[in-house]
Amino acid sequence: MPTTVDSKQGLHNTARRSKLNPTMLYYLLKITISAVLIVAISEIAKRHSGFAALVASLPITSVLAFIWLRLEATPTAQIATLSEQIFWLVLPSLILFLAFAALLKHGINFWLSLSVAIAATACAYLLLIAILKRYGITL
Repeated sequence: MPTTVDSKQGLHNTARRSKLNPTMLYYLLKITISAVLIVAISEIAKRHSGFAALVASLPITSVLAFIWLRLEATPTAQIATLSEQIFWLVLPSLILFLAFAALLKHGINFWLSLSVAIAATACAYLLLIAILKRYGITL
């Protein structure tokens, strides 16, 4: 008889393990929504670059992060701090777009243009962080 109880318990544990737990479902939802947005923007860009640019320029990633944090019961003060930090870090990120477009328009290879634009953006981040630190703003 004990083997029957053990077998039933084993089956019960296996059934319980086969279900996705709520945390895993939540992460899958977050990944799916993020992936759908990226794919949608790239597909829209094939047909209407202006509209794709508009959608890509929206702070969708930030808004989603704010929503996910709120749903995870993160204190609003922490979300507000994140919002302020994102503001400061958006500024140097704009270098990527300007540098990349300029390099491509000058006939520079795509991958080299992208690499140089990323490097310029990284330098802009470091510079801005140093400047902000001098004014007492820490990220």
